[in-house]
Amino acid sequence: MTVSIRDAQNSPQDRAWIQAQYPEYLEDLSQTSMNTGMFPAKGEHGEREQELMARWFADETSHPLTILKNDKPAGFALVSRPPRHQRQEVDFRMADFFISPRSRRLGIGRDAAALIFNRFAGTWEIVEFVYNKPAVAFWRAIVGAYTGGKFRERLSQGEVHQVFVSGKARAGR
Repeated sequence: MTVSIRDAQNSPQDRAWIQAQYPEYLEDLSQTSMNTGMFPAKGEHGEREQELMARWFADETSHPLTILKNDKPAGFALVSRPPRHQRQEVDFRMADFFISPRSRRLGIGRDAAALIFNRFAGTWEIVEFVYNKPAVAFWRAIVGAYTGGKFRERLSQGEVHQVFVSGKARAGR
């Protein structure tokens, strides 16, 4: 099995695939967050979902990516750059990350995360809602393995934050 990532920015097919998967992603978030109202239920955003997607693909600080398994879409990620005034602390954030249910537990998420971290070398922050226990466990394991345990984690306002250095930037620190 080969895992790869592809820029979705200039691909109408990737954009359409991500838009088709986005409601399932929101449904996943609403289920795993224990229905706290933090994440919308499926279809709750309606037309706003298209506006959100338009922002993903128009914003120069957003990097929408398609995650591929054997050259077929298996998930998506949105890497974002924080506002300039916050870039002294963090270079990149994992804004969204989704692996379709049929592609889970195959190592695709782990491999895709490593590819993304290596491509966007710098200081990263990943944030999960504390009640999304599967996401917290996933990112702790992924970041821990990727960094050899060299990351900081903090809990703030109901969110778990992991901060670490990736790619070539890791060697210089």
